[in-house]
Amino acid sequence: MRKKIILPATLLLLSLGVLACAPKQPAAPRTAEQYLREGEDFFERRLYDRAIESWQKVRDSYYSPELNVIAELKIAEAYFLAERYVEAATAYEDFLRQHPDHARTPDVLYHLGLSYYRQMLSIDRDQTATQNALATFELLTTKYPNDPRREEVGFLMQRCRDHLAASELYVGRFYFRTGQYEAAVRRLERLFVKYPNFFERDEAYFYLGRAYLEANQREQAVDTFNTLFREFPQSQFVPRAQRIIARTY
Repeated sequence: MRKKIILPATLLLLSLGVLACAPKQPAAPRTAEQYLREGEDFFERRLYDRAIESWQKVRDSYYSPELNVIAELKIAEAYFLAERYVEAATAYEDFLRQHPDHARTPDVLYHLGLSYYRQMLSIDRDQTATQNALATFELLTTKYPNDPRREEVGFLMQRCRDHLAASELYVGRFYFRTGQYEAAVRRLERLFVKYPNFFERDEAYFYLGRAYLEANQREQAVDTFNTLFREFPQSQFVPRAQRIIARTY
C-alpha cells in the first residue's frame, strides 16, 4: 500500500505564494474592427462623445484606408448629431481635403453646408458662417446638379442670401442713422447688386432713396422712390416715402 505524502504547511504556503506572484499575461491589444464596433454601439445609444473616442482610435491605428474613411465619416456624423457644429464642419472639411473625389462627397458637402448653416448668427453679428454655408451649397449644386436634395438645398441657399441681404440692410440703416450717407448709399447699392431678389427690397429702396436725398443725389432719390412705388404699391414704406417727397419738393 502506497503512503500518502503530506507536504509541510510552510512548503504549501510557499507554493501558493509563487503562483500568486506569477506575472499575468498581458491582454491582447484591441483591434481596429473591435473599436469600430464599440463606437457603433455607443452611437446607437446616442453616446456620441464615447463613439467619437472609439472611432478616433480606429482612425489613428492606420489599420487600413477603408476603415479610416469609415471612421472619419462616422466621427463627423457623431459631431453633427451631437450639435457640435464647429467640430462637425472641421471634420467634414478634413474629409474633403483628404478624399476630394470620394463617392460620398455629395453627402459630405450637404452636411458641411448644414453644419455652417446651423452656426448662423443674427444679422447684427458676423456672417462668416452664413457665407460659408451659401458657398458650400452652391458648390454642391454646381458639382452635382442632379443631387436628390437640390430642392431643399435651393431653399437653404435662398435663406442664406436673404439673411446676408438683411445684414447688409442692417448696416445700411446704421450708416444712414449715424449720418454716414455716402457709406449708406454704397452699402445699399451693393445689396441690390448682390441680392436682387431680396425679400425686404421695399425697405431697402426706402432707405436708399433717403440716403440719396441726404447725399444731394436728388435724381437718384426720385428714381429709387418711383421704383418703390411701382414694385411695392402696398408697402408700409410708400406713405412715408410720399411724405418725404412732399416735404422735399
